[in-house]
Amino acid sequence: MSKKLLIIEDDPGLQKQLKWSFDAYEVVVAGDCETALAQVRRHEPEVVITDLGLPPDPDGATQGLAVLQQVLAMAPDTKVIVLTGNQDHAHAVQAIGMGAYDFHQKPADPDLLGLVVQRAFYLHALQSENRRMLQTQGDSPLDGVISRDVGMQKICRSIEKVAPTSASVMLLGESGTGKEVLARALHQLSPRSKERFMAINCAAIPENLLESELFGYEKGAFTGAAKQTKGKVELASGGTFFLDEVGDLPMALQAKLLRFLQERVIERVGGHEEIPVDVRVVCATHRNLKELAAAGRFREDLYYRLSEIVVTIPPLRNRVGDAVLLAHHFKNKFCAQESRANLHFSKEALQVIEAHPWPGNVREMENCIKRAVIMADGSQIVPDDMGLATDAVEGEPLNLRQVRDEAEYKAIVKVLARTDGNIVKASELLGVSRPTMYDLLSRHGLGNNG
Repeated sequence: MSKKLLIIEDDPGLQKQLKWSFDAYEVVVAGDCETALAQVRRHEPEVVITDLGLPPDPDGATQGLAVLQQVLAMAPDTKVIVLTGNQDHAHAVQAIGMGAYDFHQKPADPDLLGLVVQRAFYLHALQSENRRMLQTQGDSPLDGVISRDVGMQKICRSIEKVAPTSASVMLLGESGTGKEVLARALHQLSPRSKERFMAINCAAIPENLLESELFGYEKGAFTGAAKQTKGKVELASGGTFFLDEVGDLPMALQAKLLRFLQERVIERVGGHEEIPVDVRVVCATHRNLKELAAAGRFREDLYYRLSEIVVTIPPLRNRVGDAVLLAHHFKNKFCAQESRANLHFSKEALQVIEAHPWPGNVREMENCIKRAVIMADGSQIVPDDMGLATDAVEGEPLNLRQVRDEAEYKAIVKVLARTDGNIVKASELLGVSRPTMYDLLSRHGLGNNG
């Protein structure tokens, strides 16, 4: 699918120069406001470059700002880049405040403007995919998992395969990675979906109350036990019981849980009657249960009972492209809640989002973007709105040539180190001829290593 770029410029020479600079895209041009709006309606370009000085006000910015306003009104998702003169800083700031994606000073530097345009197309594609994913939500319980990462897609397929079975499932992953979302999807995709899904967090309930929460109690079992009360396991009968943070389960309760899993009967606290319960058990933890078992803090036999199927959820920092995808999802969600239309991320904010390690994963991301939507001034979210550190943040290159050059350079340096500078051996390892090797050394400024 071709990428459409609209150039709005009244100078025929500059119009031609810009069109030639962007021959990799499907370029359409306009020299005035009326033609520009007609082109937007006809071609729906993803990115627009517009001069602020347009007729009948070529020396001012009234027409350029009017075009910007009307383009964004017709196509709010279009990324508009404004071209300004050296003295037009105030107008550039005004354009950004109105919703322009970026500005670039004239005379235009083709390479630098090219990178800005490329980034604009990338962001437009990302937001379009995010919207498409949101629009299809509701078709499957797994639509709540917003990801373009290959590893997460495989996990979703695994959940779909395991859900119809009766196997106990162990979900492993850091806090905030979405373990409960996947547990609920398991339940909703299973034959038990019409019955109850009961969840309990072992780390959130005091040890002396946890047993009665799990298995219930009889009247008079302890002070305050005024009536017979069913526990969460019994209440989930016929459905799914989700035991979150199972690594925090005390040893005494581990034995009782193992007995239930083996015999499928429970005894309420203070009771002697064995009560049969048919329930599917799904567990989750951020802890390493094998290490806990080796240290004598988790029963090995219970671990194997609970982990018939193990699903390991990757942290957000390892999910390629997902941080920005989720940021846009949460931004759209909270913009709707807070009635903040046309709010978008600055380039710096996107770089910070990509660089941040997200130790709290999706949960941290959600809280961070909610804060940003509330705190943002104007139409842009900047790094300060998110409350994230911005020290030494550098965006990864998106230009394919730049990416290839960096990979090529690293490979050459590694091979030269491995062969102790021997060009013949280095050429063989890289699979290139010696003349090509010398060309590569010269191009990357590695000098004469022969």
